[in-house]
Amino acid sequence: MSTSLTNKCIGFIGVGVMGSSIIKSLLMKSITSDQICIADKSPEKLEQLKSQYQVEVKEIAAIGKSCNVIFLAVKPQDLADVLNELKQTIQPETVVISIAAGKTIKFIEDQLQTNNPVIRAMPNTPAQIGKGISAIAAGAKVSGDELKIATELFSTTGEVVVVAEDKIDAVTALSGSGPAYFFYFIEAMVKAGVELGLTDEIATKLAIETISGSAAMLKESNLDAATLRKNVTSPKGTTAAALEVFSNSDLENIILKAMSAAKNRAQELA
Repeated sequence: MSTSLTNKCIGFIGVGVMGSSIIKSLLMKSITSDQICIADKSPEKLEQLKSQYQVEVKEIAAIGKSCNVIFLAVKPQDLADVLNELKQTIQPETVVISIAAGKTIKFIEDQLQTNNPVIRAMPNTPAQIGKGISAIAAGAKVSGDELKIATELFSTTGEVVVVAEDKIDAVTALSGSGPAYFFYFIEAMVKAGVELGLTDEIATKLAIETISGSAAMLKESNLDAATLRKNVTSPKGTTAAALEVFSNSDLENIILKAMSAAKNRAQELA
C-alpha cells in the first residue's frame, strides 16, 4: 500500500457502477475494507456492497466528519442535495473528488461554501477490471500532494491522465462514453457476421478476438492507428472495399458529431 494512503478514511457517496468499481479496485490493490465508508440512497446497493466487501455504511454527515477523501459518485442531478448535507460536517482538510458528469469544480465549491480542495474526475467502465483510464482535473485549492493522492487512487483502476478542467467534457465524450461506442460497433459487426452466414457464437468470438487483438497490437506495437490501418489494407483488396464504404458514408464526421453531442450534453448537465 502507498504510504500516502495508509490510515486514510475513504468515503463514497454513491455506489453505482463507477463508485463500486473504484471500491473494488482499491480493495484489490491499495487499501483495506475498514478504510472505506459508503452512503447511497439505495438500501439494496448498500447492503450488497457491505456484504460483498465488508465496508462500513454511514450517513453522509458521518462521512463528512470522518473521511480524509470523499468521492462524489452520485447522478449530476443529485449532487446539490448531497453537497448541502455534506457541508454541515466536512472537515477542512478533506479532499473532495467528483465523478459527476458535467458538474464543475466551481459548482461544487459554491455549494460547499468551504475551502476544501476539489478534484474533478472522469473514469470509464473498464475500471471494473482494472483496465480503465481516468482523467483528473485539480481545482485551485488542490496541492501537489493532494493531486498525487487522487492519482494513486485512480491508478488502481487503470491509467490516469491529468488535464485542465476545461478539457473534461471532451474527455467525457471520448473515453467516458467511449466504451459504449465500442460495444455498439461490436454489436453491429456480430449482427453483420450473422447476416453474412456465420452463427451468432462464431461471429461473437471472431469479433471479440479481432478487437481485443487489435487493441493489444495498437498498445504494444508503438505504431499509431493510421499506420496499422494502412498496413492491413492492400490496394483494391477486401479491407479497402470495406473502408471505402466507411469513407463514403462519412464515418469520421459521424463520429465527430456523436462525440460533440456527448460533450454538449455534459455541458448541459452543468
